Amino acid sequence: MTSHQAAVSAAVAVAESHGIPVHEPVVLHDSFNLRIHLRPAPLVARVPTVTALGRPSPGDALAREAAVVSFLHAAGAPVVPPSDLLPPGPYVQDGVAVSFWAHVEHDPDHVITPDAAGWALAELHAVLRGFPGELPRLGPVLEEPARLLAALAGVCEPDVLGRLRDAHAELAARLREVGEVQAVHGDAHPGNLLATPGGLLWNDFEETTAGPVGWDLACLRRTTRLDGHAALRAYGVDPDDPALRVYGAARALQGTLWVLARAARSPQRWEPSARAALDSWLRDPQGR
Repeated sequence: MTSHQAAVSAAVAVAESHGIPVHEPVVLHDSFNLRIHLRPAPLVARVPTVTALGRPSPGDALAREAAVVSFLHAAGAPVVPPSDLLPPGPYVQDGVAVSFWAHVEHDPDHVITPDAAGWALAELHAVLRGFPGELPRLGPVLEEPARLLAALAGVCEPDVLGRLRDAHAELAARLREVGEVQAVHGDAHPGNLLATPGGLLWNDFEETTAGPVGWDLACLRRTTRLDGHAALRAYGVDPDDPALRVYGAARALQGTLWVLARAARSPQRWEPSARAALDSWLRDPQGR
């Protein structure tokens, strides 16, 4: 898996090959990916780290993200845009996949209200309906969890891993029967909304997929950052609609698998939160 040093070195090398001097690269975020501000340029590099465990070709997800966000930005949607200093990529440098985005000043302490989150998602979905490109049908929901389960063999207790596998098989069978789909964000929670001087901007489309809008709604409803039920009412739907239950359960499983994978990479840092997430899922696999 890509180390911090390798990620930063790859991002700097690509930027400098395009004539962009980098004097002080700073890691902005390190969780499932690395986001690196390539100072002094207003440029952010994204490098897959933990996410590479669930994706045989991490660059493919970066390419889909760049395509969707470029479309949204051209359509005037409120998104953090790809960089205009160089093509966004993705690039592969020394075996490391990297893409490039504009650095946007924002207030991480801004409190996003449920109404604002619901309205922002409704606006985003309206523009995404016009996306002309092809996206995998619920790929991050169906395919990536299967790869994570394989990666977790030998890490989780066998009986727990069996329960996780059985749950994924059942949910995957139900989700393959979903009817109408469109381009959706894929990870539509308030943590991916940045409060900027120009308003809220959506960020982090690496899980973008062709899916039902109910998937994004379930992501928003499950957030602990605000009242998800109120946000869905602002969006214009019933947060207790039974049709959302399968998406809520699948989201709960997906999130649990990702935090377990993150803990397997850095147990000292992430093991406590992974254990808490797993215990929560074992108590309530339906994600209620």
